[in-house]
Amino acid sequence: MTITKVTLKEKIAYGFGDAASSMFWKIFTFYLAIFYTDVFGIPAAAAGTMFLVTRIWDTANDPIMGIIGDRTKTRWGKFRPYLLWVAFPFAIIGVLLFTTPDLDLTGKIVYAYISYTLMMMAYTAINVPYASLLGVMTANGNERTSFASYRMIFAFGGSLLVVAIFQPMVDFFGGMVPVSTAYQLTMVVIGVIAIGFFLMTFSWTRERITPPKDQKNNLKEDLKNLGKNIPWFVLLGAGVATLIFNSVRDGVAMYYFKYYISDDFSRESAVAFSKMTFAYSTFYLFLGQATNMIGVIMAKPVSAILGKRKTFMYAMFGAAILSVFFNFVTRDSLYLIYILQALISFCAGIIFPLLWSMYADTADYSQWQTGRRATGLVFSASSMTQKLGWTLGGSITLWLLALYGFQANVEQAPETIKGIKYMMSYVPGIAALISGLFMIFYKLSDQKMEEIIADLDAKRATEEK
Repeated sequence: MTITKVTLKEKIAYGFGDAASSMFWKIFTFYLAIFYTDVFGIPAAAAGTMFLVTRIWDTANDPIMGIIGDRTKTRWGKFRPYLLWVAFPFAIIGVLLFTTPDLDLTGKIVYAYISYTLMMMAYTAINVPYASLLGVMTANGNERTSFASYRMIFAFGGSLLVVAIFQPMVDFFGGMVPVSTAYQLTMVVIGVIAIGFFLMTFSWTRERITPPKDQKNNLKEDLKNLGKNIPWFVLLGAGVATLIFNSVRDGVAMYYFKYYISDDFSRESAVAFSKMTFAYSTFYLFLGQATNMIGVIMAKPVSAILGKRKTFMYAMFGAAILSVFFNFVTRDSLYLIYILQALISFCAGIIFPLLWSMYADTADYSQWQTGRRATGLVFSASSMTQKLGWTLGGSITLWLLALYGFQANVEQAPETIKGIKYMMSYVPGIAALISGLFMIFYKLSDQKMEEIIADLDAKRATEEK
């Protein structure tokens, strides 16, 4: 029988891996666009096009990495070794991404294309194997949701950490060096932390589930089976829409506070708590990550009552409705802005553990349906949808900024402010609605998965005799 008993230490260790990835991911989401336009010095439209063009290769890169992972054989397993091999290149390229070379505009755009492409390749090389680990550490559905919950708690913990220290570190280093160098030095610190987290995940996790003993490598067959996996395609659509929802809201937030909320766009106002002060945007982002974590914690108990599918669907519908209200909030209603941020972030947080757990379910479904297991290929969808959704959201954000006449580091026209408000409300609201609608077509109920797992366990037990 497949061993499914896992320890708390292993769940925590698994969480550290996404803490590392999420620190970088949230930096990309919150700060990269405004770094490109306001510090690096390239037009918003050019940055948006760069996001999309580089993703053509990167989207194909995800399933390629999944295929490579499925065919990797080491004494550490199929997926764990990549956490060791890629951790250092991942951090180094992150520093290069936020480096501003002394080049003309064309040279800077070329540099942005190259460094961003390398960063996403490194992210793929470490995150696809990391995500695939969830499918091979245990076959127990409840344990998978537990692993996914720990993953998300630590992911948002990493996000909270980076939100709390990134801008303050940039400001600190900026008092001694040019602001472009301050970003670079900040990424050095973040990179060192990420390396430590990845190495802990590598050291303290274990792979337990292996493909059937008589299974031979057959890429054509794996791809054919994936094409029959309807629940996988449903998650693909829901995942892309969810990430567009998140990336548009997160990507425009810094512009929203710098150019709309603050009285002086060149110097952001701050909110005080006791003896501590936070920039409006920093508190907004920090609050969002904190309530995301509460949503993650509630994912398991709520889904135990409603089921994964209904919990996901209702949360996205709720996020869509709440997002619309953002358009009607005035700049003076900070408390209402923060309340809406907390509620929307709670809805977003509750769905992510379910999304990762359902990816693992589709891998089991594929094995049950076809007799073959391709965990890495199935889980490459998680990374592919994450980056595709984020890229589309980031490109949409920058293109809309350009469409509405955005100019960096100057007071914005009323039409531009209106566009920024739309990107905080209607645009992500539509994406959240689409994500919820996709889940109507997801047919792997919790009861169905119990039957599938029982059947697969019986077959594994037969093989071991």
